[in-house]
Amino acid sequence: MSQQPLLPVVVVAGLHEAERRQAVLELLADCEGAVVLHHDLTAAAEGRVDRKAWDASGPLGEALVPLTNDCPCCALREDLLPELLKIADAGRYRLAVVELWGGSDPHPLVEVIAGGEVDDRCMHEVVDVVGVVTAVDPLRVVPELSVPDQLFERGLHTCGGDDRTVAEALAHQIEYADVLALSHAEQAAGTAELHPGIAMLRQLHPTARAARLGSGVLVRAALGGFDVAAARDRVNPALALLPQAADEAGVATLVWERRRPLHPERLYEALDQLVPAAQRSRGRFWLANRPDLMLAWDAAGANLAVEECGPWLATLPDAVWELYPPARRAAAALDWDPAHGDRVQQLSFTAEGLDVDGITELLDQCLLTDAELAAGESGWKALPDAFGELLDPVVA
Repeated sequence: MSQQPLLPVVVVAGLHEAERRQAVLELLADCEGAVVLHHDLTAAAEGRVDRKAWDASGPLGEALVPLTNDCPCCALREDLLPELLKIADAGRYRLAVVELWGGSDPHPLVEVIAGGEVDDRCMHEVVDVVGVVTAVDPLRVVPELSVPDQLFERGLHTCGGDDRTVAEALAHQIEYADVLALSHAEQAAGTAELHPGIAMLRQLHPTARAARLGSGVLVRAALGGFDVAAARDRVNPALALLPQAADEAGVATLVWERRRPLHPERLYEALDQLVPAAQRSRGRFWLANRPDLMLAWDAAGANLAVEECGPWLATLPDAVWELYPPARRAAAALDWDPAHGDRVQQLSFTAEGLDVDGITELLDQCLLTDAELAAGESGWKALPDAFGELLDPVVA
C-alpha cells in the first residue's frame, strides 16, 4: 500500500492583523485545495480559545477550546494537532494554512507541529511545515520597535500572564520566519527612496525572502521549504549568526566583537545607555566574574532580557564536547582564541540613527583593563556580581 503524502503546512504570523489576514487570503486564493485554521485568543484571559476554519467556499465551523494551564501552546497542542491530523487523513486538502494570533511567537508552535505526537502518531510522519510567513507593514516596524508597550495593552497577548512587549514579539516574529510578506513594499525594490522600515527588516533578517502582498509571488515563496532545525539554530543565541554591519536609509547595524571579558559592574551601570540606544540588540557575551557561562543578550523596545545559555566549551573537558551539537562544536573550533577559547563578546545593535561610535566606546569601556585582566580568573571572580538579580532571581 502506498504511503499517503505529507500534508504541507504554512504558518502565518504577524502582529499586523490586516497584513496577516491578506497573506492568508492570498494563500487561500492562489493555492487550490487550501484550508485555513485560526485560533482566536481574544478571550484567552478568560480561559477560552475560539478555533475557526475556512476554505475557498467559506467558513467550515467554529469550536471553543479550553486554554489548558493558561498556556496557549498547550491549547494548540491539544487542539491544532488533532485537527491537522483529521485534515491530512481526509485527503481533501492539499495545503493547511495555520494563521496565528497577533502576539503569538511562531517558533514554539512550529516545533510543536513538526515534533509533536497525537495518539502515538508522530506529526512529522503526517504533515510537513513547508513555510513560515510573518506578515508586516514596513511603515510600522521602526515605530513599534521603539516603544515599551506591552501586548496586553493592545489586546494582542496570548494569555493572562503574557507580559511580553510589542517590540519583543515583533522582533522574534521577523527573525524566525523564512518569508516576510510586506505591504507598502513598493520601496523594497531598492530605489533611492528606500523606507527605513524596509532597511530595518533587511538588517534584522538578511536571509529572509521578501514577498510583496498583492504581487502574486507569496505562494511560491511560502511553499519554498522550511528547515525546522536550521531555523532553531538561527535564533539560538549560542549558534546564531549575527547580522553584518550595515548602513542604509538611516538605519545602521553595529556588530561589536571583542575577546576579553566584560566587567560586570561597569556593564550593568552602562545598561541604561546601551539598551535604549537601539531598537533591536542581541547576541552572546561573558562576564569576568562568571567566566564559564555563556549569556544571551536580547533587547527590543528598550527592554532587555539576559539569560544563561550553558557553558562555554572552553571550560569543559574534551570528552564532554561530544554532548553538544556538531554545529556548536564546529563554531567553537573555527573561532578559537588561544587565550579565551570560544569565549567571545558578540553583540549587534540595529537602529534608525544609531550612534555607532558612541556605543562602541561605551562597550569598550566595560571591558577589563590590562591590570584587571592580569589578575586572572581568581581575581575576576571576586568582582562585584552586579548581574546577580538578573541571573539568579529569588524564588518566592
